[in-house]
Amino acid sequence: MPRPDNQPAAAPTEARRAVPEPSRELELNLDLDALEAKLSKIAATDIVAWAVETFGDRMILTTSFGVQAAVMLHLVTRVNADIPVIFIDTGFHFQETYAFADQLTQKLGLNLKVYQPPVSPSWFVARNGPLWDSHNPDDLNRYDFLRKVEPMQRALSELDPVATLAGLRKQQTNHRANLRHVELQDGRYKVSPILRWTTKDVHQYLKAHDLPFHPLHDQGYASIGDWHSTLPITAGQDERAGRFQGLKQECGLHLPMSAAEDASRTSSDL
Repeated sequence: MPRPDNQPAAAPTEARRAVPEPSRELELNLDLDALEAKLSKIAATDIVAWAVETFGDRMILTTSFGVQAAVMLHLVTRVNADIPVIFIDTGFHFQETYAFADQLTQKLGLNLKVYQPPVSPSWFVARNGPLWDSHNPDDLNRYDFLRKVEPMQRALSELDPVATLAGLRKQQTNHRANLRHVELQDGRYKVSPILRWTTKDVHQYLKAHDLPFHPLHDQGYASIGDWHSTLPITAGQDERAGRFQGLKQECGLHLPMSAAEDASRTSSDL
């Protein structure tokens, strides 16, 4: 039935949190503890080579185009130049981040695939207000889900990889300090080749391969997310102290979606 002329068209519906169901059963059954014993003794490049050999073309690389982004993008594309590179565009990134993304895409010939929320930044703020200014963790988590997690869920649903590669490092957050090089997250494997690297290792790799830092690195930004919730840090502060007003360390993209999986990680000290 056509709508009356005086009624507004329906606004796009914001995504609701849901645990994604894998589209098919995993074809692999990896012993993650035994695998950790092996991968913890080899170099990051060899871990990438193992992942490519194991998962083939059913693997993707995620990036935020943050301070250290060039490391993983260079490390992985040297082994597999055509791997899909997923970038979640929240609509609130720094202008420098978008310029950096263009720079690295051209320099490294990235197979870049950009996913965005279904609601524009302006419409999102009109509906929800500036959730990032809230000191209520529920508001911050809602922001992260609607602007970051939902688009990533959509990317995973459409591309349907068996595994994803990510530039997580133990040094970054309490959660990441306890990760293995390969984990199961929401029915897919997540591989972190540079998990053991320090900030010094990252800097040395960038220098050795003539790769750029994010433009805001020189202004004191150590971890870069959206413009409204990222601040530079001072000497001695944790790398991610400038994110989320210091109220949280993770944006949700690298955390389990289901309560059962989260409980499983807790019980196994992960």
